[in-house]
Amino acid sequence: MTRRALLFFPALSGLGGCLRPKRRRLNVFNWSNYTARETLPRFERETGIEVRLGVYESNEEMLARVMSGNSGWDVAFPSNYFIGPMRELGLLAPLEHRRLSRLGHLEPRFQRPGWDPALSFCVPLYWGSSGILANPSLAPVPSSYADLWNPLYARRITMLDDPAEVYGAALRKLGRSLNASSPDDLRLAHAEALRQKPLLRAYLNAEARDLMAAGELAACQTWATTAQQAISAAPHLRFIHPADGFALYADCAVVLRESRRRELAHLFLDYLLRADVAAEIAIETFTATAVAPARQHLPEHITRMETLFPAEETLRRGEWFEPLPPAAQRLRDRLWTELKSA
Repeated sequence: MTRRALLFFPALSGLGGCLRPKRRRLNVFNWSNYTARETLPRFERETGIEVRLGVYESNEEMLARVMSGNSGWDVAFPSNYFIGPMRELGLLAPLEHRRLSRLGHLEPRFQRPGWDPALSFCVPLYWGSSGILANPSLAPVPSSYADLWNPLYARRITMLDDPAEVYGAALRKLGRSLNASSPDDLRLAHAEALRQKPLLRAYLNAEARDLMAAGELAACQTWATTAQQAISAAPHLRFIHPADGFALYADCAVVLRESRRRELAHLFLDYLLRADVAAEIAIETFTATAVAPARQHLPEHITRMETLFPAEETLRRGEWFEPLPPAAQRLRDRLWTELKSA
């Protein structure tokens, strides 16, 4: 063997190590507590795709992270009223329906939703409402958002760290639509929120769940899913759909335009539309699923939870969030900054 051959073979050996195929990876940015224990491990076993999961607690946090278009995330889960603005900002990739074989599994109400009638950019997967979680052992149970302005609850309540929810509650208290967008309406809602702020412990999202379960709060504004998670830990807690109205929302899977793994992203979305997968998520996370066949896999004690699946009569008091016109959005953002810093 020549010296040249002796030098060449080690080089080939090293090159072979460099060319060893890397495991495919998908980067998923989701709300906290929105996957079951086996959701991601099963997908990884079935596909050989590694999933890197990051979590957030608000739409605003998610948007701030992906706004640059160079965040590294492939899939995200914005609420329905963020779909339009994110599309206009050029953050969303069009969905390839040929890769979504289970898209027809969605409940009829989510087949042509107002925020994306052709499902061109999103797959509604989870839905719910916001309302009031109360501890009857600490104070009278409130029946409406207006009750949360009562000094009786001073320093023992929290509101969501979410401008749409806080101003929406104030608008419903005033008898207006939670989607009211005139400057006068938004300033009136802001004045109400300022008046309420001295009564609050804080503006909190998931953290309020743990405070309620620990008996440290009398009531909080929260999402139904978060409320049911708290109730599962502390069954004496009660969730109220406010008499003066409340918000409805759907959290939707999207493929970000920046993604270089769109085929893998579509495979993941179609996986989440599978009845057994959707049912497992609903059971473990107490999330109302938008996947119709999944309902057949849910135990009766889940389908009977009024927190997650309110009666139609209750739902009539609900109102779907809609995106605000750009000028109104800018005004609300400014008012929210003023409120948080007041």
